[in-house]
Amino acid sequence: MHYVYVLRPLKDSGFYIGYSANLRKRFSEHVTGGSFATSHRGPWKLIYYEAYLEQADALGRERYLKRGAGRRFLDRGSRSTSESILRKKPRERSFYADLHPCAESAGNRSEESLD
Repeated sequence: MHYVYVLRPLKDSGFYIGYSANLRKRFSEHVTGGSFATSHRGPWKLIYYEAYLEQADALGRERYLKRGAGRRFLDRGSRSTSESILRKKPRERSFYADLHPCAESAGNRSEESLD
């Protein structure tokens, strides 16, 4: 199996996206500081992973997640989940919070004008 994974450091709100053919071994390297790329920001928590049968598929997915559209996927969450993968908390604002409060009063004025 080939894995693409996302790690979050316990120190800050950053993250690390990686690939490995042996996820358990690679994660232990991250935790113990054996990986140069992540040794300065640990300890780490595994927050997301995907498994693939083909190495090319996993590497392609890793490239996707490291780019803009993939980061947006991780930030927004998938269509099947309402929670973000990267955020600690899901969004608390609703769609209606962005609407201007005058929208209701405009409806009342139109009723008044009919009289």
